[in-house]
Amino acid sequence: MRHLLIIAATLLATSAYADTPLDFLARYEKDAGSPASAERGARFFNMKHGDEWSCASCHTERPTQVGRHAKTDKPIKPLAPSANAERFTDAAKVDKWFRRNCNDTLNRACSAQEKADVIAWLLTLN
Repeated sequence: MRHLLIIAATLLATSAYADTPLDFLARYEKDAGSPASAERGARFFNMKHGDEWSCASCHTERPTQVGRHAKTDKPIKPLAPSANAERFTDAAKVDKWFRRNCNDTLNRACSAQEKADVIAWLLTLN
């Protein structure tokens, strides 16, 4: 019985842990094997890719502001963590949206370096 209580307490403590944008930045930098560059992140975010979309096509050139989906016109909450504290705090959501948005914009997955660079840039915005 005591073992079950320890396991339950451990699971509760683990599930209560929330990721932070800095956790994702560190994870992607580690996966990329090199430090992130906010300058590269800004260029990547605003650059047209594939079918002439950029990240800014939906998230605007000022991701501290509300964006709009390029096809559906639905509002998108600000992407910058300084303007939206929910951003980059849930691994499942971060993975899902990077997968979808990179595929839509680039027609491929984003690299760990690209993810790190974009997050590094977003963290510089107020």
